[in-house]
Amino acid sequence: MASVVVVAATACERPPVDVVQTGFRGVALEYVENPRTLEDSINAINDRIPQVQPIPAGVGDLPVADPGTYENVQVLGHLSAAEFTLTMNAVTQWVAPEAGCNYCHVVGPDSVNYASDAIYTKLVARRMFQMVQDINVNWSEHVGEDRGVNCWTCHQGQPVPTNYWFYTDENQPLRWYLDRDDFRVQGPVALASQGENLNTIKQTRGAYSLMINMSNALGVNCTYCHNSARFADWDESAPQRVTALRGLRMLRNANMEYMVPLQDVWPTDVAEYASHPDRPRLGPLGDGPKMMCATCHQGAYKPQYSNPVSWAESFNALTQLGRPHATAAPAADEGGEGG
Repeated sequence: MASVVVVAATACERPPVDVVQTGFRGVALEYVENPRTLEDSINAINDRIPQVQPIPAGVGDLPVADPGTYENVQVLGHLSAAEFTLTMNAVTQWVAPEAGCNYCHVVGPDSVNYASDAIYTKLVARRMFQMVQDINVNWSEHVGEDRGVNCWTCHQGQPVPTNYWFYTDENQPLRWYLDRDDFRVQGPVALASQGENLNTIKQTRGAYSLMINMSNALGVNCTYCHNSARFADWDESAPQRVTALRGLRMLRNANMEYMVPLQDVWPTDVAEYASHPDRPRLGPLGDGPKMMCATCHQGAYKPQYSNPVSWAESFNALTQLGRPHATAAPAADEGGEGG
């Protein structure tokens, strides 16, 4: 009898467990959460919130920095000098608090050259600024029009975000986060004799694997979005399914427009990795890192459970599409200052 109790105790979560209905009654459209584990997750977020000073009121009205103040500023030329400085300080805390400015910039004991593009992480950072601007301006229906995301959303004080992926083989399920379009595998009828479904078991397994990846990324089950009686039916799905679709399209755009084009920027020199183990490496097939839902969400149905630490609010560097500073050389592609 004692062994049965032990098995039951280890297989189930201790009550209470909250269930929130998210769609039609009777079809299990609901979100299940344990208040204790949720509180633990929220407390863990609060414990590591970076101490980033907000931009003072009225700073956005100051004139753009005078020509000659900075050099090689290619994507943050829309900022004032004060906003620019505050943004750089914030990004340092969001991404590389231990390494500091020299994670991206040439800052040595004998020389300082912020304009230099010699360190490849600066080229990556510039592209990431553009990606975040694009997400906040053009994908607000997914990230929230008045909030958006910032660098901390993914990085959380780490130079390389925790969750990313590489190619492993040509049928990698995560390719749907990138350039595969054959995701739908469910037929419109129950029996094979009623219609044709030429999708293979291998393709079905891949689609299922991707859905589990998305479910784990958000810390939810299938019925957070789907009607379990009719998974393919949009009319009987929860509103979150539309939000998820927008997020998937946003992610594919971010990977194709910003991550994949960095392929030639990632270093291939083994010595570079050895001297900077905190910087990105190439995957087993030689490709650079790419994003997935977990990169931002990290197990929460909303990144950081919608904690303001992840918002772009009040940072003009992230909520507006940037432009070159008056003194910047024209960007051949994305150019930049570390910004």
